[in-house]
Amino acid sequence: MLEYMLTLVATPIGNLDDITLRALQTLRDADLVASEDTRKTGLLLKHFGISKPQIAFHEHNERQAAARIMERLREGCKVAVVTNAGTPGISDPGFTVVRQAIAESLPVTMAPGASAVVMAVVLSGLAVHSFTFRGFPPRKPGPRRRFFGVDRLSPHTLVYYESPYRLAAFIEDAIEVFGDRQAALANDLTKMFEAVWRGRLSTLAGVAGGSKPKGEYVFVIEGASGEEARDE
Repeated sequence: MLEYMLTLVATPIGNLDDITLRALQTLRDADLVASEDTRKTGLLLKHFGISKPQIAFHEHNERQAAARIMERLREGCKVAVVTNAGTPGISDPGFTVVRQAIAESLPVTMAPGASAVVMAVVLSGLAVHSFTFRGFPPRKPGPRRRFFGVDRLSPHTLVYYESPYRLAAFIEDAIEVFGDRQAALANDLTKMFEAVWRGRLSTLAGVAGGSKPKGEYVFVIEGASGEEARDE
């Protein structure tokens, strides 16, 4: 069996019990852990009794850190890449080093785990047979509306991440572009105060403005109907 040199390790998105046995073994076997936040990863490792050297690997140093990781891989070291929560490369660092390792024919794999995208879609009550993950939209209204506009006529369920500080603006622009569609808003998935609100976007606007938002949010919006496409 091939002993992989580079492994992307999915970590819990909230509840630490969601970490997999394979993820723990990968971290124990690693020569180096590349972490989005070394402090947070350090707490995770300590919780499971693991002690490993780390290097920072985040959006502000991804290119430079990837070069250091590649050096270690060429030396034959086993490197585990982790982010603060969820899967490396999905709205988090990871893509750069994976692409470089593939280009040099170095072994790459991943230890999969909890996913906020999949969990939010399943709990939304909307169609799950086909969905499009769009990640974080632009922060400013104009670019955000244009970003939404690309998928206005898409029949697929749409999934977005959003900061707690831009929920109201997100919904306002979503209604302007998509209309008042059915949607779901998920917060703090797998954590103690996990919540999923369902209803029209206009209803969710009341949820977003009802209390001080905090934690991580996932928006799930129904796809365009056949009638919407015909009207176009």
